[in-house]
Amino acid sequence: MTRVAAVDCGTNSIRLLVADVEPATGELKELDRRMTIVRLGQGVDRTGRLAPEALERTFAACREYAEVIKAHGAERVRFVATSASRDAENREEFVRGVVEILGVEPEVVTGDQEAEFSFAGATRELAGRDDLDKPFLVVDIGGGSTEFVVGAEHVRAARSVDVGCVRMTERHLVVDGKVTDPPSEAQLAAIRGDVEAALDLAEETVPLTEARTLVGLAGSVTTVAAIALGLEEYDSAAIHHARISLDRVREITAGLISSTHEQRAQIGPMHPGRVDVICAGALILQCVMERMGAREVVVSEHDILDGIAFYAALDED
Repeated sequence: MTRVAAVDCGTNSIRLLVADVEPATGELKELDRRMTIVRLGQGVDRTGRLAPEALERTFAACREYAEVIKAHGAERVRFVATSASRDAENREEFVRGVVEILGVEPEVVTGDQEAEFSFAGATRELAGRDDLDKPFLVVDIGGGSTEFVVGAEHVRAARSVDVGCVRMTERHLVVDGKVTDPPSEAQLAAIRGDVEAALDLAEETVPLTEARTLVGLAGSVTTVAAIALGLEEYDSAAIHHARISLDRVREITAGLISSTHEQRAQIGPMHPGRVDVICAGALILQCVMERMGAREVVVSEHDILDGIAFYAALDED
């Protein structure tokens, strides 16, 4: 086995996975997995730049991760950066900081590459199951973008679109510097409009309605699943491969939308960094399910991070 460290730096969070990977079989033995909300994409949709305070939060997390990687003795490190750093004018400042701390240059991947990593991470365990029909549609709802990828054993089509829980919150729910609680019908309609337009773009490339199993990834989806399961605190093992119906997603989304910041913060499995953006994230999930006609979503805790680790062990793009 090859010991690798994979870092996924997104718009809202930065995550680390240290694992032993067998490249020939794809077997992955997790040694350390952690996540930090850094909100790297703070204000990027409006300013086109990474904010100094967002960069410092991200670099602080990188310093912590560097210690973990060193302690585990990872042979290979792969750092993938996604939507926020693709969009920012000052992304070179971000790149320099990561290189100084971790000694590896972040790969600012395309949306299509991001989708490939997500698909590999999410479906590697599911491919042999008889109770799930193929092809899969893997949907990764991030902070700044959402990736759609259809395939069975291999990717058939993929598309990244610029709707995510942070981007939609900042674009439509922030008024005078504060998130509206609860959001108005007009604000929700504006989010729906953007999501529907993004789904139209995705369908130009990805046959959403031809997929037979929807696999949902990332924090918005896993948080909705945790609420659906009635968990008092976040439990990855319970959430992984849970199957949540469309009716339940609608019910939870309605509840989140009608609640205040304080009420959402009291939800046991809710990460503090998701309180302000979960309404938009849940609404994106609901819109996707309705568009593709999915009766349920299979929730995966294995996602782009696991895909990055797998490809790091292969030492391939």
